[in-house]
Amino acid sequence: MRFTLKVSLVISICAAWPTLGAEKPLVVEVWPGTAPDESGNIGEEKVRMSPKLDRKQVEVTEPTRLVTNVTKPTLTIYRPAKEKDTGTALLICPGGGYWDLYWQLEGEEVAAWLNSIGATGIILKYRVPRRPDEVKGEPARRPLQDAQRAVSLVRSRADEWGIQPQQIGIVGFSAGGHLAIATATSFDRRTYEPIDDVDTISCRPDFAIGAYSGYLKAKDKDQIAPGLRIPAGTPPIFLAHGGDDIISPPEHSVLMYLALNKAGVPAELHIYATAAHDFGVRPSDHPCSTWTQACATWLRYQKFLTLPAQAH
Repeated sequence: MRFTLKVSLVISICAAWPTLGAEKPLVVEVWPGTAPDESGNIGEEKVRMSPKLDRKQVEVTEPTRLVTNVTKPTLTIYRPAKEKDTGTALLICPGGGYWDLYWQLEGEEVAAWLNSIGATGIILKYRVPRRPDEVKGEPARRPLQDAQRAVSLVRSRADEWGIQPQQIGIVGFSAGGHLAIATATSFDRRTYEPIDDVDTISCRPDFAIGAYSGYLKAKDKDQIAPGLRIPAGTPPIFLAHGGDDIISPPEHSVLMYLALNKAGVPAELHIYATAAHDFGVRPSDHPCSTWTQACATWLRYQKFLTLPAQAH
């Protein structure tokens, strides 16, 4: 969209996906006690509005809700309508540069979209902002601990939450896209010492989706970042990016796609000409908003959005 969003348009866009259920979602803590490497001295968790940006930087320009100062990671679980439920679930990793979590745009709205296609949306509130011992400009390390634990936790509670344990994926946006890809490619190396039986359960997502991901490309080199690897058994990955993204250039997704392809991992890549950063899942008149349809088609082809056979 080449113009500033008007209030009426914002309302219609936000209403384009079905609203989340009236029932309060289930919220579960990721760790049974204090999270690994957590000092807890960053201040009280808080919600604030994102800064207003211009169209050269982002597709959604008006402020949306952010969450920050997270020391206790949680899962917020939104189930789809029973008649639509495919048994598939996705962990949702909002972006925010590992400083904040774009909770509304890349969390709640994503859960509503997932519910509309028959999947459970589980927003991962991972630890932000970066701690003083985490290098600025590089991915923070604690969120990957949270994400690995989260995959194992969801799988451990799959029966209770109506989820098929082999249909658990992860989707992320911007820095959250990096987190989703890192989780999908590091399942063979847990990044923290196991603490209970949950950590004996696989932390490998069954598929991963990265939208306008950052931190995938090495600095000044046309190859994936040195902190990433693609082991045997890496699950299928879907990538979407804006061609005019100046916050996280499309090369991040392009180079990851090429590396996945070379490693024999099933991967799909969509680059949308003239699209900027932060388009989330909101419908708009820009072709980038159709990535959700392409992604749902991909998920159906991978047999992750099939309604279970009805019992006779």
